[in-house]
Amino acid sequence: MQKIVLKGFILVPLKDLSAIQSEIVNHKRLTLKESGCLVFEVTQAKENPCRFDVYEEFIDKAAFDMHQERVRSSLWGEVSENVERHYEILCK
Repeated sequence: MQKIVLKGFILVPLKDLSAIQSEIVNHKRLTLKESGCLVFEVTQAKENPCRFDVYEEFIDKAAFDMHQERVRSSLWGEVSENVERHYEILCK
């Protein structure tokens, strides 16, 4: 079993920033409750409030894929639809 690590950042359009800030707490809470989630960190950058640094670890690809599926059908999936995602996904 290989652990899956996602790291990178998202860039949020200014028009969506308020909705992202409102929903990010719930998104973190739900993700950390997922079976197979080891680490989930999303941090708003001080120098650019529209940038959020992201770091995630899941026990394996199946857990990561389940997370991605949940996100697509969640409120987070809706409010983050317009963000630019800049990720690197690694198997460790």
